[in-house]
Amino acid sequence: MDRFQIVREIELAHNRIKKYIVKTPLLEFEGEAKSSDKIFLKLENAQHTGSFKLRGALNKILSLSSDELSLGIIAASTGNHALATAYALKLTNRKGTIFLPNEVVETKLAKLSKFDVDLIHYGDDSSETEIEARKISIERNKPFISPYNDYQVIAGQGTIGLEIYNEFKTVENVFVTVGGGGMISGIACYLKHVNPNIKVYGCQPENSAVMYHSIKKGRIIQMESKTTISDGSAGGIESNSITFELVQNNVDKFILVTEDEIKKSMKELFGKTKLIVEGAAAVAMAAYNKISENLSGDSVIVICGGNIDTGLFNSIVG
Repeated sequence: MDRFQIVREIELAHNRIKKYIVKTPLLEFEGEAKSSDKIFLKLENAQHTGSFKLRGALNKILSLSSDELSLGIIAASTGNHALATAYALKLTNRKGTIFLPNEVVETKLAKLSKFDVDLIHYGDDSSETEIEARKISIERNKPFISPYNDYQVIAGQGTIGLEIYNEFKTVENVFVTVGGGGMISGIACYLKHVNPNIKVYGCQPENSAVMYHSIKKGRIIQMESKTTISDGSAGGIESNSITFELVQNNVDKFILVTEDEIKKSMKELFGKTKLIVEGAAAVAMAAYNKISENLSGDSVIVICGGNIDTGLFNSIVG
C-alpha cells in the first residue's frame, strides 16, 4: 500500500473502531518549550487496556470475516498487544491463543489472566515469539494478529494521528516511541498526508533500537537487545516487516535515549501531571527533552501506555 491507501484505511479504521475505544485526550504540558510554543501529551495510557494497542488489534479483528474469526485467532506480544487482543476478542465474543515471550511484566500478565484466552510462552525475544506464533497460525490455518506487521493494525494505530490533527491542527512536531513500527507508521502516514511539514520523530531506547539501526543500514537487521525499562518497545523486527519502508519514507529523524533519561522522564511526568506511565511511554518524553532546546513549534508527545508494575514504578519515581 502507498501512503494514500493507508490514509484511506486509517479513515475506515476510525469509523470501524470509534464506538469501542476511548478518544484519548490531549493534555497541555508545562515542559521546556519556548514561551510561544505549546506541548501536548496524547494520553494513550487512558485507552482501554492501558495502551494504544487496542486500536490496531480491534481494527484487525473487526475487519475479519465471521468464518475467519470462527477458526480462532493467534497473536504474539510482549504484553500490551496481548491485552488489546484479549479485550477485542471479549468484545466480539471470540476465542484465541496468545504467544508471549518467556519474560513478561507481571502487571500485564496478571491483567491477561482475567481474560478467556490461551497463553503460550515461547522465546526470549519478541521477534522469536512472533516467528513461532506465525508458524503455528499457518500450520493450523488460523488468522494471525500481528503487533505491527499488518496494514489493518497499522491503520488502527494511525487513528491516533487522525485524532491529533483533528484536535490540534497547528502541531509541528510529533514524538512517537518505536518498537516494531506499527504505531509510528500509521501516525506518520496520516500526518504527512494532511501536512507534509509536520515533523515526526521516532524515539527508541539506546538498549533496544533495532529499527533505528536497520534504517541506518538500509535493511532490516537482526541484533540482540539489551535490557531496557522500555519493555513495550523492546526486541527485534520481522525480516519482512512492512513497517520498515513506511518508517524509512515517513519518519523525519530518530532520537535514542538512555535508561537514565527514560527514568528521569517518568519522574518528570509523575511529578508534573501525576501520570503513571510505562517505560515505553517515557521514551518519547525523554526524546523530546533531549532536543527541546533546538526545537521550534508546537509539539505532541504520544504517551503510548501506562502498564507498569507498581513496585517498579515506585522504585523509579521515589
